[in-house]
Amino acid sequence: MSERPPDPYEQRYALVALYDSALPDVYGYLAARCGSATLAEDLTSETFLAAVDAVRRGAVPDLSVAWLIAVARNKLVDHWRRREREGRTLRSVDADRAEATDGTEWDVALDAMIAREALAALGAHHRSALTLRYLDGLPVREVAGHLGRTVGATEVLLVRARSAFRAHYEAEIAERGGQDR
Repeated sequence: MSERPPDPYEQRYALVALYDSALPDVYGYLAARCGSATLAEDLTSETFLAAVDAVRRGAVPDLSVAWLIAVARNKLVDHWRRREREGRTLRSVDADRAEATDGTEWDVALDAMIAREALAALGAHHRSALTLRYLDGLPVREVAGHLGRTVGATEVLLVRARSAFRAHYEAEIAERGGQDR
């Protein structure tokens, strides 16, 4: 017996119902990572607007707090990328003031950027599992609770997610000239 596709109207009502319970989690997630209440509020708004848009398009794989956190994470990554692009533009305009570094700072920034890109390239389940486990530092049992999975299934998911992350990371490194990291 096959599962019927989610009804867009049901998902709209489900999103409205989920909003009240998910808002503190989404805002708390963003506030802890961006260090600014104003920015966290803006990104929280963007997250829920993106969720509404996804529900309208019927593009919601799993309407849950974990999915909303994944959307929030993507909004935060988009913000960081936008800020980095703006910073690069400012640095190129004001290049004569730039201080010379020994390259270490650049290597760390490049590694972080490549890691963010590799994480962003993963599917939502892999990205959520890795973020909850390694960026948020949650034990596997709590990750399982957030994702609605058993501990065993979560451990398998983490193994697969690490493998997928490694493949994307190595592909990014190779694409940038095969630098050893």
